[in-house]
Amino acid sequence: MKIRMVLCASVVALGVGAGTVAAAPAPPHETRTVPSTDFDGAEPKNRAELKSALDGVHRAGIPGVYAEVRDAGRTWRGASGVADVRTGRPVTPDMRHRVGSITKTFTAAAIMQQVEQGRIRLDAPIGDHLPHLVPGERGRKITVRMLLNNTSGIPDYIPYAFPSLQGFPDVSSTSLDDNRFRRFHPVELIRLGLDAPPTGEPGGPVGVYSNTNYLLLGQLLERVTGTTAEKYITRNVIERAGLRDTGFPTGPRIEGPHSRMYEALWGALEPPRDYSVYDMSWTGTGAALVSTMPDLNRFYGRLLDGGIVSRSSLTEMQRTIPVVALDGTMIQYGLGLHRLDIPGCGTFWGHDGTVWGAGTVSWTRSDGARQMSFGVNLQRWNEVDSSGTPRHHPIDDALATLDHRGLCAPDRGARPDGS
Repeated sequence: MKIRMVLCASVVALGVGAGTVAAAPAPPHETRTVPSTDFDGAEPKNRAELKSALDGVHRAGIPGVYAEVRDAGRTWRGASGVADVRTGRPVTPDMRHRVGSITKTFTAAAIMQQVEQGRIRLDAPIGDHLPHLVPGERGRKITVRMLLNNTSGIPDYIPYAFPSLQGFPDVSSTSLDDNRFRRFHPVELIRLGLDAPPTGEPGGPVGVYSNTNYLLLGQLLERVTGTTAEKYITRNVIERAGLRDTGFPTGPRIEGPHSRMYEALWGALEPPRDYSVYDMSWTGTGAALVSTMPDLNRFYGRLLDGGIVSRSSLTEMQRTIPVVALDGTMIQYGLGLHRLDIPGCGTFWGHDGTVWGAGTVSWTRSDGARQMSFGVNLQRWNEVDSSGTPRHHPIDDALATLDHRGLCAPDRGARPDGS
């Protein structure tokens, strides 16, 4: 089982300055953990396996990785590597982190709350609410549900907001650098997506992942609540879940302890460049949130337990269809939720996210008993060949091992190679 982090839209973490950095820290740093109890009555070797898996990700080339695993009320936290490759400052398990498209689950939950209050109908045309943005026949065909599950046919705006990425595999960092302190308005980005060639007819059987959908949902929230989407999500989703270290950034820097975040851009940036200072207006309600691994586990636990939306709303969120992700893989996507089935381990719900330099994964088993969230501070580490195919990297294998150790209970479940 392998979870691939793809460019879903979000950003970086706070670091002072831009510039380039060394590709890998040396020497390796040992894993640090907080006091915890063993899982499932297992021997302490389970903790040793989790520590080993984190260290393996670091040794494979990720400067820093941090994680929290929960099982039946027991918690393990660990971190391996460095938050700053120049100074050797270590990462810690509770660091704040830009979590990218995990933001979409928060936005979807906010929309479902408004559905419960009767202000939004899932199958209502978006043109009924936002005729100035999606007018005419398109606005009549595309429903709120289609935005949530990525079947609207509206393409992603990111290749147009970052045009230097369009020449893949011969990309450059020009757009990334130019947009570092640029303040985008969501309507500006939405129009980039709407003006691009559609990815298909609205409501098709297979969706195509698009960040434009979730910026439109942010505008919808503002229209029906009379406040900004960020304020509504903060009051009604983040605070309802009891999250202490989660929020939308108010500027290009992250407040509180965090890592620098390093972008390799498929080998175009060597050494990888620090994009931990970045204006997140380019992603907004699609991927701008800052959080911690403990907060993410707490959020998904509350969501799946009916603490954020009603059981009937959660059922709608868990109705999945096949969706083509931005890296070309097929995922099972509901309304702001992925479904992941692991033979021998169970069905998991959650999301992943990546922005420049930061990647995050958060999964919760359907019974709520097993959870893992982890973050890494390097992205797009795979170099590509002349055809644009990413080359295999040891980091991929190390992450597969971490996935297995974190999601499957000790001594049972599928192995990383799928056996």
